[in-house]
Amino acid sequence: MSRHKRSLRRRRTVAALGAALGLTVTGIVTTSMLSTAGAATPWPKPNGSSAVTATIEVSGTYDGGLKRFYGSGDLGDGGQGEGQPPIFKLKDGAVLKNVVLGSPAADGVHCMGSCTLQNVWWEDVGEDAASFKGKSASSVYTVYGGGARKASDKVFQFNGAGKLVVTKFQVSDFGKLVRSCGNCSTQYKRSIIVNDVDVTAPGKSLVGINTNYGDTAALRNVRIHGDSSRKIKPCIRYTGNDSGDEPVETGSGPDGTYCRYSSSDISYD
Repeated sequence: MSRHKRSLRRRRTVAALGAALGLTVTGIVTTSMLSTAGAATPWPKPNGSSAVTATIEVSGTYDGGLKRFYGSGDLGDGGQGEGQPPIFKLKDGAVLKNVVLGSPAADGVHCMGSCTLQNVWWEDVGEDAASFKGKSASSVYTVYGGGARKASDKVFQFNGAGKLVVTKFQVSDFGKLVRSCGNCSTQYKRSIIVNDVDVTAPGKSLVGINTNYGDTAALRNVRIHGDSSRKIKPCIRYTGNDSGDEPVETGSGPDGTYCRYSSSDISYD
């Protein structure tokens, strides 16, 4: 078979896999998102540090050159209180890449519409690492590469509408990797894809979704380390609300409808 035909076959295979997982291209190549699972990328050594006293607003592409950014002044509280401002605020369609967020990280990154976070690292998650807030059902939020440590609660807070794709990410010492907002005043149907990620205990859960709003979560190629007793729950189902009340947990594990994965999609060591 010629090289051209082999390449064409690979592209068609990738397209079919992408359709099966619901993946789309948003600032990065779909082929990369579906590449063979492998070892996690080593944590980078930051190229210097920069104190941030006011939220940096991003439109287009912002390449941080792997510099460490940390909160100072109004962004330097370092607490877990709700409503903190972010270090970076991304407009619809923006790309944030090659950034290290140090401590204190305030409320990390806010995406106000579709966005791509590429090779972004959180050394010590503040309130949340990133919050996704787009209001359109067509919004797509892509997290490709990077990692997060020391998240006492959530890493990614999914408040808005649309689809969140987390690929080739690594997380350790955390509460929840992704949580679809359980009690936001405005609720949406949300879909979540977690593919080719490394998870290191301690941690509580990978994904939490609201079945009453039609949320779905697909998990593929998830490697969990240091959790021989399997305390980390891959997918938890809730009944969410828009009243601000604590959402009710209704179950966990694969069900073929909302939590879409099988035992072969999760490995432990």
